Amino acid sequence: MPTTYSDAAIRHELLEQLAGARQRTDDLFAIVSPDSLYERPIPERHRIIFYIGHLEAFDWNLFHDRVLGLKSFHLEFDRLFAFGIDPVGGGLPTDQPSEWPSIAAVQEYVRKARFLLDEKLSDALSNPNSFGRDGFPISTLLNVAIEHRLMHAETLAYMLHQLPFNRKVPQKESPSPVTDPVDHRSMELPAGPVTLGLQRGANAFGWDNEYESHIVDVPTFAIDRYKATNRQYLEFISGGGYENRTLWSADDWDWRLKHGISYPAFWKRDGDQWLYRTMFNEVPLPLDWPVYVSQAEAKAYAHWAGKSLPTEAEWQRAAYCTPDGDERSYPWGNGAPSSEFGNFDFARWNPVPVNAGPAGESAFGVQGMLGNGWEWTSTEFAPFPRFEPFPFYRGYSADFFDGKHFVMKGASARTAGCMLRRTFRNWFQGHYQFIYTGFRCVSR
Repeated sequence: MPTTYSDAAIRHELLEQLAGARQRTDDLFAIVSPDSLYERPIPERHRIIFYIGHLEAFDWNLFHDRVLGLKSFHLEFDRLFAFGIDPVGGGLPTDQPSEWPSIAAVQEYVRKARFLLDEKLSDALSNPNSFGRDGFPISTLLNVAIEHRLMHAETLAYMLHQLPFNRKVPQKESPSPVTDPVDHRSMELPAGPVTLGLQRGANAFGWDNEYESHIVDVPTFAIDRYKATNRQYLEFISGGGYENRTLWSADDWDWRLKHGISYPAFWKRDGDQWLYRTMFNEVPLPLDWPVYVSQAEAKAYAHWAGKSLPTEAEWQRAAYCTPDGDERSYPWGNGAPSSEFGNFDFARWNPVPVNAGPAGESAFGVQGMLGNGWEWTSTEFAPFPRFEPFPFYRGYSADFFDGKHFVMKGASARTAGCMLRRTFRNWFQGHYQFIYTGFRCVSR
């Protein structure tokens, strides 16, 4: 069926969104001191220079040949910057700064790739019957490019978070709102169904791991009304949580010992007090902010509290279902995301107290499920029924169906608005401390 004018308008809007996403990542790179672009803030990750090239190489490799008929102008860089992988076990990278191209050469690659892609994409979008790679509409590929870049806008933020303050150009950090004391309690949910995943053929974009839509029956459970806070986690530390072998799995305990893990990566001990490392400052530990930890640490805390981490289905039911059996687009209802509902879409550099967004409460009275930090689940990242990898990006999800990665739901302050959809799934290894991810507990 011919593409309608409204479809074409949507495609042009996507091109504008791509430009906006580029600006978002350009602004992030700009906070790094020029003499620090070859630093590696997190040992498992590439140097910063890699990501400057990677974002453009991804777009170029996605579009240039099979979609737009363009020939490579720098095959070496197309390959060098192709893959920015999730941290994996084993040895750490050993490359040296001298092994990477000059920043001038990388920036020229970025400039030329953008110019050539934009010129051809504008032509392709004017063709009402244009399709892209492997028969997918160009609108799908544009969504892939946009969300891939915006995912990196978040992962770059947590990576740059670990860069020393004197290697960053300070930015304004909004003051944290003052709230009433947090009334920690659990919310009871009756047994009932929840829909996971996106229906294939739906008029919406989703990554391959979001398909296929299916219903899961969830038994009765109770879930914490709020994310676990720094205050609660401090009680876990004071209670000897990191020294109590019985709270940890064998694998998690070995990891803790090997790396000397004894408190969250965002914390710092200063004599008798604890400090919190924001993006640009150190401040006294904000006790009512959500604690950001690895899944291993979250599981140990839950065990200490006599509870568990929720499954993906439990988390989804608490966030999106209603007592009368309906399912909402967002925890608060079907209204579009805005700042009154949560701390997301690059609104802040930092978290806010876990009870700062009551307007975002779910139908079951659970708060802060979208924004202010991702949330760990106990569910291994695995394919939904009838999973089909994107043929143009076969490894996006499938490379991580390995039993070592776990589903995260929700969003952080640095998660783009387009990824706040109900079906979006994030994932990471259970021993990774540096991401903006907290948790809440359940009892069954």
